Amino acid sequence: MCLAIGSATTLAFPQALRFILDEALGRRDPSVVDRAALAMVVVLAIQAAAGSMRFILFTVAGERIVSRLREDVYRAILRQEIAFFDSRTTGELTSRLASDTTVLQNTVSVNVSMALRNAVTVVGGVGALVWTSPKLAAVMLLVVPPVAVGAVLYGRRVRTLSREVQDALAGASEVAEETIGGMRTVRSFAAEEAEVARYGRAVERSFKLARVRAITGGVFVGAASLGAFTAAAAVLWYGGHLVLDGAMSVGQLTSFFVYTLVVAFSLAAVSDVWADFMKASGAGARIFELLDRLSPMTSTEVRPEIARGAVTFEDVSFRYPARPEAQVLSHVTLALSPGEVVALVGSSGSGKSTIAALLARLYDPESGRVLLDGRDLKELDPNWLRQQVGAVAQEPLLFSRSIADNIRYARPEATDAEVEQAARTANAFDFVTGFPEGFATKVGERGVQLSGGQKQRIAIARAVLKDPRILVLDEATSALDAESEHLVQDALDRLMKGRTTLVIAHRLSTVVDADRVVVLDHGKIVQQGNHRSLLAEEGLYKRLVEKQFVAA
Repeated sequence: MCLAIGSATTLAFPQALRFILDEALGRRDPSVVDRAALAMVVVLAIQAAAGSMRFILFTVAGERIVSRLREDVYRAILRQEIAFFDSRTTGELTSRLASDTTVLQNTVSVNVSMALRNAVTVVGGVGALVWTSPKLAAVMLLVVPPVAVGAVLYGRRVRTLSREVQDALAGASEVAEETIGGMRTVRSFAAEEAEVARYGRAVERSFKLARVRAITGGVFVGAASLGAFTAAAAVLWYGGHLVLDGAMSVGQLTSFFVYTLVVAFSLAAVSDVWADFMKASGAGARIFELLDRLSPMTSTEVRPEIARGAVTFEDVSFRYPARPEAQVLSHVTLALSPGEVVALVGSSGSGKSTIAALLARLYDPESGRVLLDGRDLKELDPNWLRQQVGAVAQEPLLFSRSIADNIRYARPEATDAEVEQAARTANAFDFVTGFPEGFATKVGERGVQLSGGQKQRIAIARAVLKDPRILVLDEATSALDAESEHLVQDALDRLMKGRTTLVIAHRLSTVVDADRVVVLDHGKIVQQGNHRSLLAEEGLYKRLVEKQFVAA
């Protein structure tokens, strides 16, 4: 409504000008001039009010759209399968959230408003031109077809360039994300200047593409402006002859010329907005590619009442989607009884961590099945399944929040008392309460303000609070000193009681007490048994103990 009022009042202004020149000045009556001028002021005031409201409403609506879009993009990212993240960098995805949505922001707010306003003005102005003088209108409209064709061709070029610019910016974001995230490594190798140069090359590539886009835009805008104002000059020339011949009044020519300027300026504005739309189209293609992407991993809503913790791998083979040429697991068959502690050992790359990832259904096997209590994991609600599986990794990830928030991440509704009890079970309570802010202490990005042992015990407390039926310990003590290892191992022993536990370990101390040891070599199970029986055999396990465990 505000758009219609604003456009109508804009188109009414030249008619008021014609009335003053032909009627008011022709009669030489000051009162008529006064009334006409007052009417123009009223029209302009209405136009200003309607324009302000239009701008506010469109802008607020656009901001709301972009806010929802950012949330939808973030949700789309989080619902993707883990293999999706294996082949994409954090910088690329954050670029879509930040840079791409920012490009869209102006388009769906200010630019939509401007496009509609100027389009309505062009249509209304052309109608007024034809009504005022069909002959002059025909002269003026000669410029419209070439401008329209140029706009389409230009738009296609800009859309392609804009996508390339956004991809280049994403590449620069990837470099920055990687460098800042690994700042300690960068500093330890004195590689700051090398990283600055690498980032500079990425930025330079986006600049060169943006420069081509700017040159293309400048040529188009200049050509469109030349065409529009050439048409205006032609109107003055031909209209002047009509006035001299008495076929047109001065007021009519003046109003026609003003309409011509209105249409010319509106066409130029539409051209600029069209360029912005094409830029947004390039960014939007990247965003909607992500929004429309569906995870190939199927899911159901089946949630059994209880989980006993019986895990079975039936003839499982697997390759990582990002590395399809490498066979990681080959026909693995393995069963874990409820409450059993099974240790996986083997050289690096033998498939130990992959088995843990398949158990949590971070990936689906290429062939074979993974079962929980006799049911294929594909038949279970993945959220329910992951509630039954707890993990403590060699380098646990803590979020840049308080210690309490990190422990409560496992169960957001947990009470303070439950959080504290989980910390006690994990041997973390004493060191946490030793901090001035206690459980409210911020741990920094990835827990950088805590030691390795402290981070490990916070991760164990998080797993305690989750209370999973199945526990995965992925080399949970391999990076710790002797004292920290003792505290962490004591906490792990408490956590493992009564749970089906899969232990991935390099250290002898974490394998000796396991109910069963499974030895992997190049993705295949080559030995099984307890520590004592395997040590009595000549095989890979004995060689690993001699070369790695004893040396450690």
